[in-house]
Amino acid sequence: MAARRMQRLLSREFPIPARAFSTRSSVPVMDSSSALAFATVYPDDLSTAHPYQVENLVRGKWGKSLKSSKLPDPLNGGEFITVPEATGHELPEYIESLQSCPKSGLHNPLKNPERYLLYGDISARAASSLKHREVGHFFARLIQRVSPKSYQQAQAEVTVTQKFLENFSGDQVRFLAKSFAAPGNHLGQQSIGYRWPYGPVAIITPFNFPLEIPVLQLMGALYMGNKALVKVDSKVSVVMEQMLRLLHACGLPPNDTDFINCDGPVMNKLLVEAKPSMTLFTGSSRVAEKLALDLKGRIKLEDAGFDWKILGPDVNEIDYVAWVCDQDAYACSGQKCSAQSILFMHENWSSRNFVEKLKQQAAKRKLDDLTIGPVLTVTTKTMLDHMEKLLSIPGSSIAFGGKPLENHSIPDVYGAIEPTAVFVPLKEILKDEHFDLVTKEIFGPFQVITEYKQCELPLVLRACERMHAHLTAAVVSNDVEFLQEVLGETVNGTTYAGIRARTTGAPQNHWFGPAGDPLGAGIGTPEAIKLVWSCHREIIQDFGPVPKNWTSTTS
Repeated sequence: MAARRMQRLLSREFPIPARAFSTRSSVPVMDSSSALAFATVYPDDLSTAHPYQVENLVRGKWGKSLKSSKLPDPLNGGEFITVPEATGHELPEYIESLQSCPKSGLHNPLKNPERYLLYGDISARAASSLKHREVGHFFARLIQRVSPKSYQQAQAEVTVTQKFLENFSGDQVRFLAKSFAAPGNHLGQQSIGYRWPYGPVAIITPFNFPLEIPVLQLMGALYMGNKALVKVDSKVSVVMEQMLRLLHACGLPPNDTDFINCDGPVMNKLLVEAKPSMTLFTGSSRVAEKLALDLKGRIKLEDAGFDWKILGPDVNEIDYVAWVCDQDAYACSGQKCSAQSILFMHENWSSRNFVEKLKQQAAKRKLDDLTIGPVLTVTTKTMLDHMEKLLSIPGSSIAFGGKPLENHSIPDVYGAIEPTAVFVPLKEILKDEHFDLVTKEIFGPFQVITEYKQCELPLVLRACERMHAHLTAAVVSNDVEFLQEVLGETVNGTTYAGIRARTTGAPQNHWFGPAGDPLGAGIGTPEAIKLVWSCHREIIQDFGPVPKNWTSTTS
């Protein structure tokens, strides 16, 4: 029964308009009849009966590896995708390819500047292609097949990617490399500051946003003149493989990017031996810390976040705030690095039965429409064991959830639980013996809720100060003095403030990244691209003339 219900979901119809676009560029583009000409897989055909073989890309050529592994369908466990697993014997080709790029990059302000224009054109074509409902639907469905989430959430990922590419069309790529000059001490002298590429770089991204994160980071790296090696979590790498094929159809030079599927130890070996000038890592804090050591600090990180939300003393729009809290905690089954991990609720909200409203919102989530679904990195047992440990803390209780999902065929290797919240008293959270447990990130539909009185705001701020990851946060209040106090005492890099504040979203129109960490990376904006994918270079021009009455002196 559950399998048939999933099949109906996965095969639902979607109307595709016949719509075309054109450009005067000499690079081939797609019209409505060839919008999916790049595709080598069709999401709704993926099954044990019709599996797909992902390929690696190196030196501009697609190919398989000597070794491969089969992936289970996260909804029914059937093997439906085969991914290559590059071995140590295959690494020299990737190392040589990466090292073929000089430190000065494939382009910079003084070398091959026409490539800035090329990438503006590529972005325009790719953005226009993703705007095709046929192409957008293709990627949304492919995302759903490998990282199950609601269609709305999957489509939002496509939309953000499309808007990002649109933002960096035309001249916007060259504007990223805008320089500045300062007058010198004498005629013919001036200093010029440039944004300079790193040259060979690497990008490692996780499973939860298989299109948005790798595309935004890859394109940022390429805009600035770097050559990139991309490694996406193999569970979802088919999405980026297809996007690279689309980018090639839009004019991306095939040799500018390599794409590898391999396990963690092999990728670590590749990075250590290839010595990329910069590596961008998005993922777990544990792996991030190891890579920072292995790569001797030549790395930028957007690692995990235990993200907090504070509901202030002014209670407004309670139904809307409950809806946002549900979205922040449980959309994508809680598998967002920006997901709401802990909710500090002022007593004024609890007196208005806010938790009950949140419970009612969470109860609307169903496996049928993937508003709740498989958790790809945490098993059911691990999540429920963590819940039991929290419940051993004095005063703790289950607010709602806390049970496995029923009537499904999700394989045991993945997790499947109801949207869950555990209440833990604030003063218990702050105790040394409890704090690390309470603030352990569970990358699934799981959050901690606590309550505070107005006089206990310093305790809330103390808890925020003790947390070690500072990615996103939200202060839900329109009380200006309250906002100023909380915002002035906290550090999270992407903080939303006001009655509509959220912790998730990560659109393309503002910075998204941690603060308080010299290795912290951002994504999506010109500032993020320049920070992560370029460095500062100063060239001091001194052309003379030498003064006619000049004589040498001793100094």
